[in-house]
Formats: sequence, structure tokens, C-alpha cells
Amino acid sequence: MARIVQKFGGTSVADIERIRSVAERVKAAADAGDQVCVVLSAMAGTTNRLIEWTREAAKLHDAREYDVVVSAGEQMTVGLLAMVLQDMGVNARSWLGWQVPVRTDGTHGSARIAEIQAAEIVKRLEDGQVAVVAGFQGVSPDGRITTLGRGGSDTSAVALAAALEADRCDIFTDVEGVYTADPRIVTRARKIDRITYEEMLELASQGAKVLQTRSVEIAMNHQVRVQVRSSFSQAPGTLVVDEAEIVEFEVVSGITYSSAEAKVTILAVADRPGVAAAVFGPLSDSNINVDMIVQSASADGRSADITFTVNRGDVDRALTCLEAAREELGHHSVIADDEVVKVSVIGVGMRSHAGVAKRMFTTLAERGINIQAISTSEIKISVLIDAEYTELAVRALHSAYGLDAA
Repeated sequence: MARIVQKFGGTSVADIERIRSVAERVKAAADAGDQVCVVLSAMAGTTNRLIEWTREAAKLHDAREYDVVVSAGEQMTVGLLAMVLQDMGVNARSWLGWQVPVRTDGTHGSARIAEIQAAEIVKRLEDGQVAVVAGFQGVSPDGRITTLGRGGSDTSAVALAAALEADRCDIFTDVEGVYTADPRIVTRARKIDRITYEEMLELASQGAKVLQTRSVEIAMNHQVRVQVRSSFSQAPGTLVVDEAEIVEFEVVSGITYSSAEAKVTILAVADRPGVAAAVFGPLSDSNINVDMIVQSASADGRSADITFTVNRGDVDRALTCLEAAREELGHHSVIADDEVVKVSVIGVGMRSHAGVAKRMFTTLAERGINIQAISTSEIKISVLIDAEYTELAVRALHSAYGLDAA
């Protein structure tokens, strides 16, 4: 007998027929003697529709009422699944975020989980009841409904698994696991059997959409074993685990890309102490995240060009911040380019193998792909390139590191 958290995304509960399929999976686990807690997203497309309604209702709406509206999708799916399970003879009940309770901070729309008081759910699980919990939801310190931001149901599921001390958290989605690259681009991409928390965190943060970044952080911090599986097949998925559970590491585990990047270049800014703080301080104050940064000085040392990347949706706000600081910076001009993409090579094996960067740069050079910026971590190398070369770069790197399926 195991205690398992099963999370199903929007495509898995898109209609009643699919909800019945989910119920059959849940029933099979319960019949096998497992204690099962299910976390659900809203039906596919529902949250977007609810968000659109809030915008139509009021352009400057109350964030607390926004959370009341957009959290409604999960309330429907947990109630429907509980009904279907009961109709199948399974002892089940639904739980909303405030009923658990999932306690969060008061940041409406993107709340962070502070504590999950799961004692009552544990008691019900031990009594043989299936708990069907609404993902994405919590309750603020002042008792208002909060939501965890897009992809928040993954976060709910892993956090619940940690609070319940579950043996595993299964994330059911529309793919069969984590792949070495996007299978839509690389036809020879292969499914990874096991991947470390660190690698999964890098993949998620660099563009892979299989798991939400915050959920991987929680899994790593609380040592929650996560399995990514398909809702539409019985194939085993990808286990996200601690390094100790992996015998031998691949040098490179995967290639990913992010097309949500934009490049901003400030031309001829004064090359003096404090100029970087004058550039990036206002951006930080405006909650604009900066990723890659490159600074190149002029030949006379009096000025420099500073290039950095931001989320594509933040470009206009970034340009506004820089224009407000024009007098202090004294720069010549600012150029923005959103026709770029960030391609990343990720693998814990980089720690003990030399030549990973050389192979990346050589592979891109051989295809005539120019590198505009570079950033690295202990297990990641990312480059910024023209968006038109995305597919060529990902395929070439996938082959160069020996990741193609046989």
C-alpha cells in the first residue's frame, strides 16, 4: 500500500467522458489498496474564459474578486470527479483550497503557499476515502480565496504530496514523460526514464512546459518523488528524483528552447561605476526579470553597449523604464528585438566532463548560427540566437550530444 497524489491537467478533464477515464484510474489505484489524493485543474480552456470575463467586467478589477472568479473552474472539476467516483462505488469527497486548508500569502493572482494543514485529509485517507482536491487554490491570511498563478495546480499537487508525506506524486498530462527535446521539433527525441530535480528545474525554467517551475522547486526542497505520465496511455513515465537514485549520469540530458525572450540593447551608455545599477535597478523595481546580460566597452573605454534579455511581454515596460532613466544614463539609443530565442543544453554530467561548451559553440558555428549572448550555470549552457534558426539549432545540438533515439 502506498500514499499517492495524482494530478490531472485540463486536457485530462476536458469533458465528462475524460473525467470518467480519470475516475477509472483513480478507482484502480484505490482498489489496489493505495491511499489516493487527486488534484485537478479546470477543464481545458475554462480558466482563459474566466480571465476574459474578468477583463470584460472591469479593466481595473479587484484582484481578490479576480481570484474568486478564476478559481471557479477547479471547483467544477473536483465536484464532478467526486460524483463520478461515488457513482462507481468509490468513497470520495471534494475539497476546495480553503477547506483543506492550503494557506498562502495575500498576493492575489500569484500567491505562494505558506502551509498546508493536511491532518483531516490524512485521517480520511487512512479511513479509505479518496480526497479530490482543487488545484490552483488557497486561502489568504484574511480568509479570502487566492490563486497560485498559471500552472499552479502542479504546485498544489507537489505541495500536497509533501504535506501528506506521500510516496509519490504522479503528474498526468498529455505527453508520456520528459523528453530529451521537444518531440514536435526533434522526431528522434527519446523519453527520459529518470531525471534529477536540478535538471528538471533547469528544463522547466528554460522553456520546457512539462512541469511548472515552482512545483519542481518544492519537490526538490521536500524530496518528493514526482512521476510525469500520460493520461491517455498506461506507459511508464519519467521519474524526477534525487541524484542518489540515478546510478550514472548522461553528460547532457536534454535540449530545450524558450521563444518568450526579447533582447534589449542600450547603445553608448557611459562606462563608469554605478551605470549597471542605474540600468537594472529600475527594472527590478518594476518587477521585470532580466536573464542574459552582455556588456561590451568601446575602444576608448568611455562608453559601452549593454545587452540583456527580458520576457517578451515585458519589453514595453522595460523601454519605459530606460526612457525615464535617460538623463542619468546618458545613452545614445535603445534597440529592442523580439525575433530571438534562447536555446539551452542541460545535464548534471557537465560537472565532471569538459568540452560541453566547445561542442555547443562548434555545432552552431558549423550551421552558420551566430550567438548573440551566453549564460551558464553549473549544469546549463544557454545561448541567444535568431528565432529563424530555432529548429535547426535544437536538432543539430540533439544529434551532437548523442541524444537521438536509435
